[in-house]
Order: sequence, then structure tokens, then C-alpha cells
Amino acid sequence: MSEDQRRNSPYTYADAGVSIAAGNALVRAIGPLARATRRPGADADLGGFGGFFDLKAAGFKDPLLVAANDGVGTKLKLAIDSGRHDGVGIDLVAMCVNDLIVQGAEPLFFLDYYATGKLDNDIATRVVAGIAEGCRIAGCALIGGETAEMPGMYVAGDYDLAGFCVGAVERDRVLTGKDITVGDLILGLGSSGVHSNGYSLVRRLAADKGWKLDRPALFDSDVLLIDALMAPTRIYVKSLLPLIAAGQIKGLAHITGGGLLENIPRVLPDGAHAWIAADSWEQPRLMAFLQAQGAIEPEEMARTFNCGVGMAVVVAADHADGVIGALEAAGESAFRIGEIVAGVRGCTVHGSTETWSARADWSATHNA
Repeated sequence: MSEDQRRNSPYTYADAGVSIAAGNALVRAIGPLARATRRPGADADLGGFGGFFDLKAAGFKDPLLVAANDGVGTKLKLAIDSGRHDGVGIDLVAMCVNDLIVQGAEPLFFLDYYATGKLDNDIATRVVAGIAEGCRIAGCALIGGETAEMPGMYVAGDYDLAGFCVGAVERDRVLTGKDITVGDLILGLGSSGVHSNGYSLVRRLAADKGWKLDRPALFDSDVLLIDALMAPTRIYVKSLLPLIAAGQIKGLAHITGGGLLENIPRVLPDGAHAWIAADSWEQPRLMAFLQAQGAIEPEEMARTFNCGVGMAVVVAADHADGVIGALEAAGESAFRIGEIVAGVRGCTVHGSTETWSARADWSATHNA
């Protein structure tokens, strides 16, 4: 066909790089994945213009709705470059539902946004399968989403992810941190790895230090380095909900960007200061590896990475043993990491010279 003939022939969406048929095939492929996440209040199939949720059917009487949205950050680039697409959907859900649980809210439903230049149904299905698995772990329903094929917006092979989750909490069970007081203890729940923050630094180290990602990690010969780096973010929802319902928890902080230093103060009332003893738990070997490889200063570690603590839990001192026992029975690694002392609203992390020591004061004008 000549150039003139091509210009004069009828245009189609496929000519522009968008395949409606591929999109429809993806919806058919992920339908069973979404149906597997059904829960009381959400039992409709995908395909409508919106998703319904019945709060009454879910058992709520006087609920407040809580919403969160997030992405996976540049961990997504590492997933794309390494072909490790299966876990990033769990990361996406985790970043949202772990933010809801700190308010005391039970995640109810989730929607995802998947955007790419050219739809690869195999990759997209693997990603959505991870999202569905994350929803199953969190106990929320995947009720819909959006798949956008946008030629020219992304280079070949790239895609982007975002997620939106809504939860609910009975009005009298909202966690605000207002009851936290001097003498309360701070517990840490072990992380599963780097989770979904700090990956711009991880990728910079990988490039500068010439890491062989497909070889056994220097700190653990039983796991490939790429698999250690891509371990999905741990979801803490089901372990924490019963303790919240029982009134055993005063406050929760999801340890994401900003680390321990910046996240714990977000749940503290005025006059309460978190005093964290870095030597009270063993820094995971992956974290020690990152710190050594980058000669990362202690304060930088405490602001960039979770350092082995994915969630901080504030409890009354006389409840600590019972809460730790319940969390361990639920499959968590739980340990004491500090206490609440009188002082400026903020957080101090202290330890030996081999760990890190830093202080961050919190301002009411801080923008999370």
C-alpha cells in the first residue's frame, strides 16, 4: 500500500496503537480473580460503570468511611526491568490497606488503575492476580478498576499502577492516638523487606555498585538478590483488627516514606514523644546490606527505610505482653521497640554507634 493509499484508508483505534479486543480479553481473564475476593457487602461482577458496597450487609451500624489511595513507587521500575510482576499488586493493596488500619478501619473494597503504552495481557493478568491476592489477604473486595492503553505515554514495556481503597470503622472505635500517654509502650511488627519505599535509592545503589540481581544475595545465599528486593509488602490488617475491636491498641503508625522518625509522630498527641531503642530488635540482613553498600548514615536509614519495622503499635504497658502474644499467634513477628515519654511531639531513635541515632521534631504544619 502506498503512503497516499494509507493516508486515505479508514482509520481505526488499532491503527493508533489501542486494542479494544485486548482490553476485553483482559477483563474476561481477571473476572475470576475479582470474584475470588467477594465478601459480605460486595458480590457483584466486574463490568458495570461503578461498584456497589452494602455497609449494612457488612454488619456496620454507625460507620465512618475512610479512604486511601497510593502507588508502588519506583519499585515498579525494578519489577518491570526484572520481569517480577507477580508481587507488585500485593504491594499496591498493602500500601492502601495498611494506611486504613491505622485509623482502625476495616478495608472494604479496592479499585485499581493500570496504565501502559501497549497492553500485554500476560503481564497485566499477573499484576491483577497480585492485586486480587492482596485483597484476599486484607479481606477486601476487588470491585473494579481501570485499564488504560495509551500509546505515546509510556515507553515499550512500561506500565504504571495506582490503587484506591475504602474502609469503614464504627464511630466509637476510630483510632486517633488521643489516648496515648507517657508510659505507653511501642511495639514493632516485623517487615517483609524494603516494602514499597526507598526504591529510588535501592535502584541507584544497584546501578552504581553493579549488583548482580539474578545471583544469590551476599547476605543470604538461599535467595536471589532480586527476590529479596521484590518481596511484597506485608499486610497487617487481619492481625490487628481483633485487637482494635477489643480496645487493646491506642495507636498505629504505618512505617512508609519517612521511616520511623516521621511516621510515628503522626499518631501522637501534643506532649508525647516516641523514644525508640534501635538495639531492641535485630536489623534485618537486607537492611544491613543496604546500609553497608551505600555507607548510609544512621539518620538517613531511619528516614528512608523501615529498618525491619513495618508497623508501630502503641499500647498501654500492662497490655503489652497480651498484645504481643496475640500478634505472634496471628503470625506476626512482634517486639518491643520503645516507649512514650514526655516532650515535644516527635520521635528519637537511639542506639549504639553501629546502628543509628537521630531525632525528628514534628510540626502541626508538616504535610504528609
